[in-house]
Formats: sequence, structure tokens, C-alpha cells
Amino acid sequence: MTFTLDQHDTRAMPVADLLDADFYAFQHTLTDAEQRSLTGIRAFLDTEVRPFADDLWERAESPRHLVPRIAELGLYGNAFPETRQFENSDVYRGWVALEISRADPSLATFIGVHSGLAMTSISVGGSEEQKAEWLPKLAAGELVAAFGLTEPGHGSDTAKGLETTAERRGDTWVLNGAKRWIGNGAFADLVVIWARDVADDQVKGFLVRTPAVGFSATKIERKQSLRGVENADIVMTDLVIPESDRLQRIDGFRDLAVVLRLTRAHVAWQALGVGVGAYEGALAYAKARHQFGKPIASFQLVQQKLADALANITASIALSVRVSQMQDEGVQRDHHSAMAKAFVSARVRETVALCREICGGNGIQLGGESQLGGAIAPGYGVARYFADAEAVYTFEGTYDMNSLIVGRSITGIPAFV
Repeated sequence: MTFTLDQHDTRAMPVADLLDADFYAFQHTLTDAEQRSLTGIRAFLDTEVRPFADDLWERAESPRHLVPRIAELGLYGNAFPETRQFENSDVYRGWVALEISRADPSLATFIGVHSGLAMTSISVGGSEEQKAEWLPKLAAGELVAAFGLTEPGHGSDTAKGLETTAERRGDTWVLNGAKRWIGNGAFADLVVIWARDVADDQVKGFLVRTPAVGFSATKIERKQSLRGVENADIVMTDLVIPESDRLQRIDGFRDLAVVLRLTRAHVAWQALGVGVGAYEGALAYAKARHQFGKPIASFQLVQQKLADALANITASIALSVRVSQMQDEGVQRDHHSAMAKAFVSARVRETVALCREICGGNGIQLGGESQLGGAIAPGYGVARYFADAEAVYTFEGTYDMNSLIVGRSITGIPAFV
């Protein structure tokens, strides 16, 4: 299939309009069915999510009311053969992650934890019985899942420093320890908890059904990034878990690393959505905001900032598309995912800063109506994206740690300690 792209309009395509920020038309790598599905998802997000995202962010509330609707669109289960609604590629699923994050990075994080980290843990590490019990319910939005790895004293060094313990006692396990920054943890029905077996020192995964005796989750308050994600501090005190709720195919951090590798590349796509959302808001603002008798979009310095932001987005799309293609081909490795996440999140951090500059003082306020009349920012303001970029830059491996994973691949020498 060939496409003719006019130099003034890169959106020409036979199935649907391209995302405007897709400057090199990478969405042409999708099938017609994937393009149509993506267009429908974008329309849903633009009408039912994006207009209300600032209010939810300000109230620090997750969009729980959207859980069933998102399930109807297949956004939870399309990565898994057991619950997939139609055949699709990892590249398509990456574009979906971008679109969700473009509308609301907090919603993208909610879905990334629920269907990315938690459901992938079950798909990769669960028995056939565990997959049959949990994946359909999670894909249908009947239950919400969380993923408990990070601890109060351990983030980057969880491979060696994990302190939560699991002790086998007959046909049960007893878990003790604490987790921190657990997305969805404040209200999840199921939490995948990672703990170290006191007998063999290996990391194992457990499916914790909540509420449970010995398990408490407290919502983390006063966040200034991804406020629409209800993170929790979790404490487990003599929490009893049956052997049947241990992930049967997980035995050691290497198995857990498979889950992290599969999801880390999608965090790059999520970071991309943050940049695209900020870019679109800044572009709309620049066209509508007048100074010195004309729109600020006509000024050279503003156009330079927009061009730099779009270049960051374009380079990041290219990297993300390729790493997802490698995942489809079965050749993706840890260092490929790590480079994508590190590079894209760093470029997005630059992009949201440029977009905030374009919006001036209005760039630090959530979108909406001004008390003096008129919209604060035509389209959507960038303040939320500006703040959310900081969290995306950090989670699923900091920039430094992901860079060191790449460095280990280059040199053969680990530099973590």
C-alpha cells in the first residue's frame, strides 16, 4: 500500500486522520483495522476523558467511573491471547498507550498498572488455572488490579534489596513487609505482591485478594504529579496467602524481569502521550493568544520552541515504534526497552518545559474558564502534563538506572554498585 503525503498536510490517509503530532506518519505502519480502532479510541478519549481530566487531577481522584467503558473498548485485554478482542500488534498497543496518555496520563498509568504490570504478571507467571480465574475478570473491568514491587527503602535496587518476606508454612505463605507508591493500591481488588522467600532467597509473586486480614493500604496524599493515580502505602503483617495464590511460574528476579521488560517499552509510549498532549495544548494556545497585535504563533522564538517540541516527539515515536516492532518479532531485550524509556522520558521532560514556556503564566494553571472571562488556554493547558512528566520520568526505572542497563549492554560491565 502506498500513500501520497502533501507537503502541507501529513494527515492524508485512506482510513482515518493521523494524529497531528505524527509528523512522519508512523501510524501508516498499522493495519487498516488497527487504524480504525485507534481512531475510535481517540474519539472516546477526546469526548469522555480529556475534557474532565483537569478536574479529576485537581481532586486527586482516579476515573473509576470509566473502568467498565474502557473494558468495552478492549483496552485492558488486547495484549493477552486469552482476552484479546482482535488480532493486533504491539505497535498498535503502543499507539493506544500514547492516545490514553495524551488524554490523561493518570488514566494511562491506571491502565498501565492494571493491564500492563498486574495482568502481564499473571499472564507470564501464572498457572493456567490462575490465568483462567483472573484475566477475564480483569479484562472485563469487573476487578481492578495493582502491582506491589517498590518498597519504602527500595526502588532501583529491588533485585537485591527487596525486604518483604514470604515464609512457607505447609500449604500457605506468610508475608511481612511494606510497599510504597503502589498505583491503584488504594482501591484494588487484587494486588500482585513481590516478596523474597526466606528459605531460598528467591523473589516470588503472590496474588493478594483484598480486603484481607494483615493487609492495609493507605492512599498517599499531597502528590504533585499524576494526582489522578491513587497510589498507596501498603503494610503486610503476618498476611496469610494460600499456595494456590502464588504465581506458579515465577521463581526468582529473572522471571520478574521479563514482566518489567515487556511493560517498560510501553512506558515510553505513555511518556510520548504526555509530550503530545502538552504540544497540542501549547500549539492551540500559541494560535489563539495575541500579543503586540498578532498571535504569538507568528513569532520566531515561539515557532522554534514548537519545532523543537515536535522534533522531540518525532524522534521518540521512531524509537518507540521500532522497540515495539522488536517485541512483535520476539527479539526485544532489556537494554532495548531501557533505552526507549530513558530517551523518550528525557525528551518529553524537555518538551513539556518548552510548551510551558510558550503558555507563559497560563502554563502553570490547569485548563478551564478564567474568572475574567474566556478559556485559560484554548484546547487544553499544559500545567497537568508539565507536572505529570516528572513522575513518568521516574517510574519503571529512573533515567539513570535505565541508562546503566544500556551501558551494561554496551560494555559488558555492570555499573550499578
